[in-house]
Amino acid sequence: MFDHDVLIIGAGLAGMRAALSARQNGVDVAVVSKVHPVRSHSNAAQGGINAALQDRGDDWRDHAYDTIKGSDYLGDQDAIEIMCREAGEEVITMENFGVIFNRDEEGRLGTRAFGGQRQARTFFVADFTGQALLHVLYEQIMRAGVRVYEEWFILSLIVEDGRCAGAVLMEIRSGDIHVVRAKAVIMAAGGIGRVFEPSTNALICTGDGMSLAYQAGAELMDMEMVQYHPTTLQGSGVLITEGARGEGAYLLNSEGERFMERYAPNMMELASRDVVSRSEQTEINEGRGINGCVLLDCRHLGEQVIRERLSQIQEIARDFANVDITKEPIPIQPGMHYQMGGIKTDIDGQTAVPGLYAAGEVACVSVHGGNRLGANSLLDTLVFGRRSGQHASDAVKSISHANVTDASADADRENIQGLLSNAEGGPMFGALRHEMGKTMNDNLAVYRDQQGMETALSDIREVRERYRSVYVPDKGKTFNTNLLFTIELGFMFDCAESVAVSGLERKESRGAHTRTDMPDRDDENWLKHILVKNSVDGPALEHLPVVITDWKPEVRSY
Repeated sequence: MFDHDVLIIGAGLAGMRAALSARQNGVDVAVVSKVHPVRSHSNAAQGGINAALQDRGDDWRDHAYDTIKGSDYLGDQDAIEIMCREAGEEVITMENFGVIFNRDEEGRLGTRAFGGQRQARTFFVADFTGQALLHVLYEQIMRAGVRVYEEWFILSLIVEDGRCAGAVLMEIRSGDIHVVRAKAVIMAAGGIGRVFEPSTNALICTGDGMSLAYQAGAELMDMEMVQYHPTTLQGSGVLITEGARGEGAYLLNSEGERFMERYAPNMMELASRDVVSRSEQTEINEGRGINGCVLLDCRHLGEQVIRERLSQIQEIARDFANVDITKEPIPIQPGMHYQMGGIKTDIDGQTAVPGLYAAGEVACVSVHGGNRLGANSLLDTLVFGRRSGQHASDAVKSISHANVTDASADADRENIQGLLSNAEGGPMFGALRHEMGKTMNDNLAVYRDQQGMETALSDIREVRERYRSVYVPDKGKTFNTNLLFTIELGFMFDCAESVAVSGLERKESRGAHTRTDMPDRDDENWLKHILVKNSVDGPALEHLPVVITDWKPEVRSY
């Protein structure tokens, strides 16, 4: 058994920022990651990080307004104010830690335009900003002496006397199962991308953290709000950064029209992501697509801009689509990218379970509401990762470890033995996962309706029932990825079911939740969050009012 003051699940930007914050506050901190920390999915964030710096003539309140409008007024405005007010200091802190942001001709930190914002306030490192931030934060937590359980896998959270008191972990290399006691646990395990197929997300984004917190008694909020990014490669789902449109790339249909003029005449390709995705899907549905796609044209940007600012997507287009973006447009389509919902937290990361915190994409402090602005995700991870680490480290100084023993791992050991004992001939995880991902993408994508969401929910529950007899052919202990992927699939069912039941509950269209059978936003009845709680009878739904401070809901157009 291992003991730590603060245990952090996940080594992406939220997890490492929380770890650094807590360690600097003088407590013992450990981070658990099922991959090497710099292979966390934050590594895939391309375009940049938003902040309003006063010396640029920008104001955090303008950033807040753009974020609130982008959220389709479902974002909690108190949390958005905090994020936008603290953004500038966080970006400067990262620069001081060693992030080499692009600079302008005067040597100052450079910015690019991003969707849904009236001012260019996105700071960036070419088109691999997340990777740059992640590597620098990893250096910082190593320097600070944070313990990292690298390639360890979380099986469950330990709750004693109503308080989160640690976690049960598996060391992937040996297959050994350990109990780790902690006075506080910060969940920073990322999103649920692979609940959908295809997705821009890494294969590791399987909703482990949301499911485990849900099982432990935390609430999930805004789960129906699933962001489809406007520019992903057909088939593979690989992300093509919004930074390309920020640099001036534009969208074309099969007739060569720059069609965003019809849908968002003021902001064009830099309208909010849900607006652009719906516009693209409409063009495709009405027959103006090309093999289910539209085109992203970067050719006019020139080789120098592409080489200096969009080098990663130049390589991606070449390697995955055999396209030279300096000479031909890229075939793209909307693709599942981000989960706006997650574990409900307050502004300090606290959940409904004492001792359990959450930050990053796994969490929902509700700064994104119905639609996240591009480049607000990295900001969310850093601001609320830091705040969670600070609050948790303060809280643990006055409490002792709970009376946790190795018996806390017994249920997980039995579950694993049960999976390994299932008879040959049962379904394997891959087929089940693909079935679930396909029904989610077919029925809970850019456009939704009652019948489709009911079909998805029925399919999820049918696949989950078959999972009971899932067959795991690899019986070994060492790096048994077959077993790990099977356990991940079990977590994914909770997330998929929460998305479907929340979508069915919301009787309107708002942000990313666009119902063809209920196309209008209904502030009178649905200016509220949907909460999902685990119960013996399945998901239980409740509602919570949206926090409104200074910005009243208005008609949303770009």
